[in-house]
Amino acid sequence: KLATQAAKKPKKEEEEEEYVVEKVLDRRVVKGKVEFLLKWKGFSDEDNTWEPEENLDCPDLIAEYMQKHKEKEEKKKESKRKAASETSGDGEERGSKRKKEEKDCSKARGFGRGLQPERIIGATDSSGELMFLMKWKNSDEADLVPAKEANVKCPQVVISFYEERLTWHSYPTEEEEKKEEDKKD
Repeated sequence: KLATQAAKKPKKEEEEEEYVVEKVLDRRVVKGKVEFLLKWKGFSDEDNTWEPEENLDCPDLIAEYMQKHKEKEEKKKESKRKAASETSGDGEERGSKRKKEEKDCSKARGFGRGLQPERIIGATDSSGELMFLMKWKNSDEADLVPAKEANVKCPQVVISFYEERLTWHSYPTEEEEKKEEDKKD
């Protein structure tokens, strides 16, 4: 599923071809814009390129990279914490239980994180399925959830999202139309 996701890779020739992103290797911010280092399917590592996030159509691969990156950070924090707890004589049992909970939490996405949905800040169907970008209460990290799931688990949040984007057109009522016609007579 992931390998079929495409993004446009700039080439020296004029025609635009679809290139398939195999893997997201790195992330950087240049002049306030997020860029990702991409490995292209069927190309060698010498052909890897930095591409701005807005040119990419591979949310799953980006999410996978961000997830792995986050887990590495968690492991670094955990090893520091473990060393600190051993020196302070903290019970080993309690330390290992805490680590297990953190690992589970870092893998969870969307509603699996057990957080309360606050509002929907965007929507996309680039994966072929309608997904909402959900902002969670007490969390700075928003993530994509399937619309099907959001419709069931937080219908009010979904309704608010759609209402914010509605444009209402008012039409005159029958009474107002009659008054207009009476004036003409």
